Amino acid sequence: MKKALLIAIALVSFGVLRPSYAQQKPNIVLIYADDLGFGDLSCYGATKIKTPNIDRVSAEALRFTNAHASSATCTPSRYSLLTGQYAWRKSGTGIAPGDAALIIPTNRRSMPGMLQKAGYKTAVVGKWHLGLGPKGGPDWNGDIKPGPLELGFDYSFILPATGDRVPCVYVENQRVVGLDPSDPIRVSYEAPVGNEPTGKDHPELLKMKFSHGHDQTIVNGVSRIGYMSGGKSARWVDEDIADMLTRKTIQFIETSQKQAQPFFVYFATHDIHVPRLPHARFLGKSGLGPRGDAILELDWTVGEITKTLDRLGLKENTMLIISSDNGPVVDDGYQDQAVEKLNGHTPAGPLRGGKYSAFDAGTRVPFIVRWPAQVKAGVSDVLLSQVDLFASFAAMAGQSLGAGEAPDSFNAINAILGKTKENRTYVVEQALNGTLSIIKENWKYIEPSNGQKVNRFTNTELGNDPQPQLYDLRNDLGETRNVAAQNPQVVKELTALLQDVRAKEQSR
Repeated sequence: MKKALLIAIALVSFGVLRPSYAQQKPNIVLIYADDLGFGDLSCYGATKIKTPNIDRVSAEALRFTNAHASSATCTPSRYSLLTGQYAWRKSGTGIAPGDAALIIPTNRRSMPGMLQKAGYKTAVVGKWHLGLGPKGGPDWNGDIKPGPLELGFDYSFILPATGDRVPCVYVENQRVVGLDPSDPIRVSYEAPVGNEPTGKDHPELLKMKFSHGHDQTIVNGVSRIGYMSGGKSARWVDEDIADMLTRKTIQFIETSQKQAQPFFVYFATHDIHVPRLPHARFLGKSGLGPRGDAILELDWTVGEITKTLDRLGLKENTMLIISSDNGPVVDDGYQDQAVEKLNGHTPAGPLRGGKYSAFDAGTRVPFIVRWPAQVKAGVSDVLLSQVDLFASFAAMAGQSLGAGEAPDSFNAINAILGKTKENRTYVVEQALNGTLSIIKENWKYIEPSNGQKVNRFTNTELGNDPQPQLYDLRNDLGETRNVAAQNPQVVKELTALLQDVRAKEQSR
């Protein structure tokens, strides 16, 4: 108790907390959208689609314009978020198959474990995509562990991987929900199992056809990546996923509020990832096809969470964060008319590239922080990385980090709360093929790489080039002019900095 009081006094002294809330830890709700672009929200400038619920949050929040996921793809961004370590430091952290083993080590604290120790009730709801089970993958018909519970979550209700990957079932804590033991689940990413039809062989069974990949086992009229059989009573209905995940999140918040215990919920939405099959009440409402309708469904989700916080009297002392795991992609494997129905909408806003890319649209994402008790509404251009949330939450919760914990995470809590414009001096970004970029001040350097320049399936500029690239983001946010040749000293300095970061983890 004495230690907690001293921490609170120190936080007040340094301006991190206002006195009235100094002795009460805030609740934390992190809504982590999937594939949401910098230009996909009306509060970030979108004009072809309106997101009124997120806009209302933004009007009461600090909206960041220079915040970054650590990677341009899902699994590594989520790994970095929960561990405070760049995913490229650990092998096996690329886009994970649906039957991958747990990729986060259980022998050192992750973000939920740290918050759990600080007295928080912790939960994860939604897309997981960080592997489950021991080496060789999980037993889908038994206890599925290690997983979120072994990392410090008190409760979990997850999609094991992604909506477009098998198995298409919910896992609550350590068991598949609604599984009939007489119909066991089998999963393979190597060869067909059982006699389930595939999209490749039976396109006539599809209610949404694939454009590339995504031609294996059919579930709910949609062919997926990977093969599965069994588990028919446990299979999800895509159109109900957002409702289910939102309901589970609300139930956790309600339960935590009754226990008068601070809570942390990591709500990783399926929207707006493929397959985009929003509930019927959203169909056709955006005018931008299923992708736009999925954005409306995401906005509805945020509205349901904020209404819950209001109803329970939790708004004032809850830190609500809205962000995304990476930037946008339009055609990501299904014929959902996302390209044809863009109607002038620009998912990346003024940025170049998108999901998978070394260009900034791959990692510069929406980042909104609302905490009425502490955060004044406004806009911040401070440089921020999601990898910093671990150390920042630790500072806010009064937790010290030991050697090896969150090694790449900076304590950015004062910047996140809008108390200062000073923060980390650089941000490292990772593209799909492992190409690294670094941003410092107005400069962005992309290291040379020999990968393809354009993903022909998604029509995304990937930013790969055998020559070094340097962009002046202050005057060229769209990264249209490579000025490396004109600024050799800057290239030299940023090359050395990136090499230094790559060679050693952040020391405390």
